[in-house]
Amino acid sequence: MDPTPDPLVVQLRKALRTALARIPVRSEVHGAPVTDGAAGPARAVLDQLGAADFERPADAGGLDLGLTAGVLVSEELGRAAGGNPYRAVATAADVGRPAGAALAGLEALPVGDGVTAKPRGDGWELTGTATVDDPEPGPLLVATRTGGVPVLVAVPRDAPGRGVAAGWPPVVRLEATPVTEADVVAELDDSLAGPLARARLRQAAYLLGIAEGAHQLAVRYAGVRRQFDTRLRDLPAVAFPLARAVVALRATRTAVYRGAWLVDSGHDQVDTAPVTALAMAAETARDVVRVCMQSCGVRAMTPELGLHRYFRLAAAESSRYGEPAALWRLAGAARLDLARRTATTDRAEWPAAAAVPGHV
Repeated sequence: MDPTPDPLVVQLRKALRTALARIPVRSEVHGAPVTDGAAGPARAVLDQLGAADFERPADAGGLDLGLTAGVLVSEELGRAAGGNPYRAVATAADVGRPAGAALAGLEALPVGDGVTAKPRGDGWELTGTATVDDPEPGPLLVATRTGGVPVLVAVPRDAPGRGVAAGWPPVVRLEATPVTEADVVAELDDSLAGPLARARLRQAAYLLGIAEGAHQLAVRYAGVRRQFDTRLRDLPAVAFPLARAVVALRATRTAVYRGAWLVDSGHDQVDTAPVTALAMAAETARDVVRVCMQSCGVRAMTPELGLHRYFRLAAAESSRYGEPAALWRLAGAARLDLARRTATTDRAEWPAAAAVPGHV
């Protein structure tokens, strides 16, 4: 992995940041902190920049910039606190589906089932509730388990037993919604370049961007706000936590972009980089945003700074793909399994001990 900034990535980041800065923010402290989904302003910006083509292979008419470009888009969306319509478009492209579908149910993959699949004659009946990306979704790509295997199932807009509950984040309810084997669009295995690994890295980047955006606001405010005849950021009680947050942000950025580099480099072995990056980014978002809220005091909870948007986003998004504790257990189990298999292979390759004369 080359840590030198790619000029193309630098230009892409600049274009994204400039365009997203023009989106008017929702400053109210109640209700949804962002306007998400296909109808949101962030989607219009991404369409204008052609972001859907960044990751798409060249033979499919895309720019073939790899997952690194998708991670960059997700990070800048989080930094601008502008919602995240990109993850559904990118995942749909990964599994060969047209744009317009919303993702649901990915929070239940590490443990348990948010949406259960009950076998029926020609398929399954889906029942349960799951967090969904778009408050007014069209087709859904729902994560569930069929026969113990995690899969992504397409559910059309007019499917029976389907409804969306009001509130934020929006929740989809399925009640005996029928699907068939033809509706299974992908298996969500642990392969490093699979759709689940790619989706997790994009979400990790989005959480990283949320933490970065909150930190930028807090540092800016602490540089102008004065208490006890000095700037807030010159007080050790404020400066040291904000400085430690920089360390956490840089470590998380390294984990996220290393995971994207592994995917783009063609590594095909099972690796825990995506799930580790997601768990790390979820914890970083929670910790950094909390520090930023504390550093700015009561103004962080008012429309004056807008920090409350990042706080509410971090609270919802840090568990959208699973709780960090469950993700860490998943990564730990994978590492232990790899260590056991490696040890077994090594023992099988040891040469047989030669017989020593006079000894049995």
